[in-house]
Amino acid sequence: MERVIIHVDMDYFYAAIEERENPSLRGKAVVVCMYSGRGETSGSVSTCNYIARKDGIHSGMPCSRAKAIKPDSIFLPVRKEFYSSVSDSVMEILRGYADSSELFEQISIDEAFIDITRTSLNDFEQALIIGMQMKAEIREQAGLTCSVGIGPNKLIAKMASSVRKPDGITVIKPDEVGNFLKPLKLTKLWGIGKVTEERLQKMGISTIEQLAVHDAVDLITVFGKSKGTWLKKAALGIDDSPVKERGGSDQIGRMATLPQNTRDTDMIFLEMDRLVDDVIGKVNTRKVSYRSVTITFITTDFRTHTKSRTLNHPATDSSVLRQIAREMITGFLKEDTHNLRRIGIRAANLQKSEGQTSLLEFVD
Repeated sequence: MERVIIHVDMDYFYAAIEERENPSLRGKAVVVCMYSGRGETSGSVSTCNYIARKDGIHSGMPCSRAKAIKPDSIFLPVRKEFYSSVSDSVMEILRGYADSSELFEQISIDEAFIDITRTSLNDFEQALIIGMQMKAEIREQAGLTCSVGIGPNKLIAKMASSVRKPDGITVIKPDEVGNFLKPLKLTKLWGIGKVTEERLQKMGISTIEQLAVHDAVDLITVFGKSKGTWLKKAALGIDDSPVKERGGSDQIGRMATLPQNTRDTDMIFLEMDRLVDDVIGKVNTRKVSYRSVTITFITTDFRTHTKSRTLNHPATDSSVLRQIAREMITGFLKEDTHNLRRIGIRAANLQKSEGQTSLLEFVD
């Protein structure tokens, strides 16, 4: 049976989160930098929004070069812990659309594959509806946009998600794969980089269409059996690799904006209790336990703060998570004088559950 695979790619993820957190940034060039600590301009661009990209700024570029190109850009430091917390929330939304928990594959902090063959009844029109629902839920729950590709395999879905960026959706049905691939440059084929492109060009191959009709034996001679075979299949749109859970996807998180900027523990605890219930619901659904807890605090000065704790035993009980969260919130409020605007919680170091651990086991 033909599969139906969705690839979701969050739009300029880090910069989009910063725009969401501080709406005054919208309409401006926003550049998120990984600073090296050797000066204000040292380091490289991690990502930027589309306004900055139009001026030629791109990821990997030295920050000094980006500032020279567009000095009036807003340059911000990477807040990896915060972005990871947002990613956890988004990925749990996406996981809920997969045919099963094993048919979800997160491949980076802002990308994932979801197999919806059964849910869509193997119907690409129904898959389009599901894709639109995904986009709407992410926009509503996370305040972010994403680009979606839908295809008969991971290769085509991944390539399709790049067609209409940002905030687009593209469906490539099985009988459309050939026409979709033909006009594309070699580097548009997911998995082909500059080095491979140059070697192919020396063989007289400059398009995916030419690669698709090239002799497979010749490709194997030049690239070896494994890569040569893959190049031929990929150019024909063939990809049998399964969507499967990766070992590194071992955390469940949630974030929320408080009703108002506050230090009032009653209000903060109430919102945190809701997040805890949501996280524990996911923990139970996935039949896992957790060994560590991280609380994220976003203060009114837009700074990100985190507190983490590793448990002596794996836990599944909501009371354990709730007590730890309240203790860390109380501790943070004693250390920092700012009001809170957002809070988040992450249960990590997940493992298959071997039975419920109660709060009593954590009490000295």
